[in-house]
Amino acid sequence: MANKTSVIAIFDIGKTNKKLFLFDEQYKIVLEKSTQFDETKDEDGDNCEDLDLLNSWVTKTFEEVLSLPDFTIKALNFSTYGASFVHLNADGEAIAPLYNYLKTYPENLKKQFYDTYDGEQKFSQISASPVLGNLNSGMVLYRLKYEKPELFAKIKYSLHLPQYLNFLFTGNYYSDITSIGCHTNLWDFTQNTYHRWVHEEGVDEKLAPIFPSNQVQQKSIGEHELQVGIGLHDSSAALIPYLASFTEPFILLSTGTWCISLNPFNHIPLSAEELQYDCLSYMHYEGKPVKASRLFAGYEHEQQTKRLASHFNLANDYYKTVKCDDGLLQVLRESQLHGDDDHLREAKRPPLQESLFGSRDLTVFNNYEEAYHQLIIDIVAQQLIATELVLNNSPVKKLFVDGGFGKNEIFMKLLAMAFPTLEVYAASVAQATSLGAALSIHKYWTNKALPENLIELKHYQLEA
Repeated sequence: MANKTSVIAIFDIGKTNKKLFLFDEQYKIVLEKSTQFDETKDEDGDNCEDLDLLNSWVTKTFEEVLSLPDFTIKALNFSTYGASFVHLNADGEAIAPLYNYLKTYPENLKKQFYDTYDGEQKFSQISASPVLGNLNSGMVLYRLKYEKPELFAKIKYSLHLPQYLNFLFTGNYYSDITSIGCHTNLWDFTQNTYHRWVHEEGVDEKLAPIFPSNQVQQKSIGEHELQVGIGLHDSSAALIPYLASFTEPFILLSTGTWCISLNPFNHIPLSAEELQYDCLSYMHYEGKPVKASRLFAGYEHEQQTKRLASHFNLANDYYKTVKCDDGLLQVLRESQLHGDDDHLREAKRPPLQESLFGSRDLTVFNNYEEAYHQLIIDIVAQQLIATELVLNNSPVKKLFVDGGFGKNEIFMKLLAMAFPTLEVYAASVAQATSLGAALSIHKYWTNKALPENLIELKHYQLEA
């Protein structure tokens, strides 16, 4: 029989796509399984994750890969979307829905909470959490205490979703700092411990002991000895391949619907201004804060390209055919239509839901290509402001852009112009979130060195 390939299994649970990957010791994906399933409803009729379907898919899929003859699974870890608790009773049974983090939060309870604990501004600074309602997962426990006290009393532990998956396999109850430290309202970043409200409201009794994100528990499953990680919040996991690959300070601009600027080298506490502009702090897997700013740029791009397509009577995805025209960029950047770079910096302060482009008259543009170049100029003007919020005099020399905008040459060239003192790179790494979850427990499952080519880079230089 041929030698089996040693692998690590990673569950990557997104809101839409649920995936299982097997990585070999060179961190190449050797197997992928994925599914999607319909949401269910909570008791208020709001959409939420179907926990029963998730449980059965996770356990069944893992049984399938364990039995595959070509692989020896040495380790298992998890990365999932954040801000979501699974509430378990003393028998380890889920006794409440996995509430959707987009569910609306009662205004009266929100007011009661912030009035009791120093007001929105001061509390948000201490907890590094903008006021986000259910997206502050600690607020879900606060709500249950006051709206459903009988249910709250029955909770033995509330586990964030990554740690719930760990519980499914190990039976152990643990909390993890990357989940606790991400806009949950639970953590006091000034004291590096739980915020005082957590103790005063009795919520600390519902939170399992903290287990290090970069350590494992040993677990026998059938005839297999596995090293099992605690699971990670997906935003923190996606940063790990970069932290593993680069020692020189950098910012990662992770682009999608939201464009999130992550600076692991900026440890200055959040200011009131930064919170006002939708900055927050994540906690990375070694327990250090990562300052982050958010921009709704992917969504804005989607809305404005639909508007352009309608105006010029072209397909919605026509922008994919537009090539970067350096001469056109120069004309647009120098024209009165846009203004100079000082104007660009003051374009519009965050939280930047919409760019200047939304208020532009499309009839001034000769064609789609010209208008699209202007759209990207306007988006990068906002991105400059959002990224500068986390740059903030930290010793950063490199800016890595991953996700959709990293493949957009117009965006990348403009970004290089906007940050002339930084080396700007388009970065691509396959399944960064899953890879990060695997790398966090690297030393426990393989003695091979980390491969050097985890991340592909393309350098964008300022045109002379």
